Amino acid sequence: MTPNAASSGPSRRSFLASTAVATAAVAGGMPLLSACGGSDSGSKDGTTSGKDAEKLLPAFVASAVAKPDLPSKNGSAAGYTGKVDIAALATSVPDKLGTGAPFKIMSPFWGSPPKPGCAYYKAVDAAAGTKVTWQNQDGNTYGEKLGAVLASSSIPDMVVVPSWELVGKISNAVTAKFMDLGPYLAGDKVKKYPNLAAIPSDAWRMGIFGGALRGIPMPSATANWIAPLYRKDIFDKKGYAVPKSPDEFMSWAKEATSSKAKVWACGDMTWSAWNIFGVRGSGTIGWDIGSDGKLTYRIEQPEYLEALEWVRKLYDAGVVHPDDKARSGDPGQRFTAGETLFWSTNLADWYGKTAEQAQSNPDLKIEVMDIFGADGGDPQLYAAQPAAIWSLIRKGASKETVENALAAANFSAAPYGTKERMLVDYGVEGTHYTVKDGVPVKNDLGNSEVLNAWVMLAAPAAYYAHPDFPDVARKQVEWQQRMGAFMKKTSTYGMNIVEPSRYANLSSQFEQLEIDYVRGNKKLSDVQQAISTWKSSGGDKLRDWYKELIDKNGSGN
Repeated sequence: MTPNAASSGPSRRSFLASTAVATAAVAGGMPLLSACGGSDSGSKDGTTSGKDAEKLLPAFVASAVAKPDLPSKNGSAAGYTGKVDIAALATSVPDKLGTGAPFKIMSPFWGSPPKPGCAYYKAVDAAAGTKVTWQNQDGNTYGEKLGAVLASSSIPDMVVVPSWELVGKISNAVTAKFMDLGPYLAGDKVKKYPNLAAIPSDAWRMGIFGGALRGIPMPSATANWIAPLYRKDIFDKKGYAVPKSPDEFMSWAKEATSSKAKVWACGDMTWSAWNIFGVRGSGTIGWDIGSDGKLTYRIEQPEYLEALEWVRKLYDAGVVHPDDKARSGDPGQRFTAGETLFWSTNLADWYGKTAEQAQSNPDLKIEVMDIFGADGGDPQLYAAQPAAIWSLIRKGASKETVENALAAANFSAAPYGTKERMLVDYGVEGTHYTVKDGVPVKNDLGNSEVLNAWVMLAAPAAYYAHPDFPDVARKQVEWQQRMGAFMKKTSTYGMNIVEPSRYANLSSQFEQLEIDYVRGNKKLSDVQQAISTWKSSGGDKLRDWYKELIDKNGSGN
């Protein structure tokens, strides 16, 4: 079956299109602007932390089926390393919870959506007792469509909303246009939907918007960071040692780079640098109270400039691929072609590229470098948010529509090792896939129909499972577990926050500025001036707003 492990990456909108499965969540390194109504007063509408949230949450009842070979540890995803035994698959939805009443779902989609009434949609509907009309929208421009729909009077019954689209009027519309699911899911009510009950409470807490439980979450591992993947096959051939400090990385990179041979040490390393130097993520997760009691944002950390300067040195040394400097082409293709030996990307791409290259490049071996600290010691890593994609049900929906939507979400959240998970991820055996030696393989119809639709409604706790490459799943989990030992939660961890609208674009210039600085197109003084401008143009006032919010509702750590 496919993994649903959450990952962050250099392109938040392209991630779901670039990996093997479309069940991603944005982690701590990604720009995150979660919303829950919000007010300038720092009232409970601005956050989901504290005792007020506890009474809104569904009861947690762990799933008793298909226990993982590698349980979650230190915030990692769980791991499954066994083969698929179709005859031994468990049942997580013994009775159809849907009544067959029709309802509509709007969701982002990357690629070409299958036709309405296709074999896959019919099969899942039949198993779940639902009748879904999918309104799939281009994931790359989803925010535009979402904004227009939420501003209209015609909203689909169920809408999938990723956190990165929660900006401007969209964030306010979430509270105004979607219903409180508490009467259906709070406390023991959720036990009607066992797979939803097995979603971790931290993920559910992120589904509270405007003081009510509105979002059905897609959970993500909190020990989840951009992964510095490297070409182990080439390292072994050349006798390279994996670097263990920023200085070692620079020395190795100069040795490994040969523009004449069209080999460069790495692509852009900015996203790995944030972790190496201990820089917090963007958006709300970037605020933290230090040991000195002061509340600061990520760009105020001394490590922020240190990370940028290190990446700038890599570019200046000529060890970064010129196409990465120009921001052109496909970094993943450069990596598999051996033109770059390091690729900072989503951990899920480890499996994606291994599977992609299995036939054409069987000698390719990928590993992941453990993140080291700025001094070569242990790193300081920050926890990702436990969920950042939700499905929501429109206000005014009938009770039957709500119950059918929840039935669909419950089916979609089936754990690995169940018949429901296999159906959602692979479709119908013989129609969409075949199983050989415990490995399910999609055929052409499966590749065209069984795509990122049903997986967007909900998901079980994060996991990795690759029956065709079980070692990759094991190593993915083990890396998260090792790195998770150095993980710290920020003061805004687990909080679903909307900032006052007047601050919405306060930090918007930094992403482009970072891109320009490391490539030599801006000066350090330009970055320093931008930080000063950020403070004077609203950053200091935003700090006061966060301080009041944290004082009133408690810290996330």
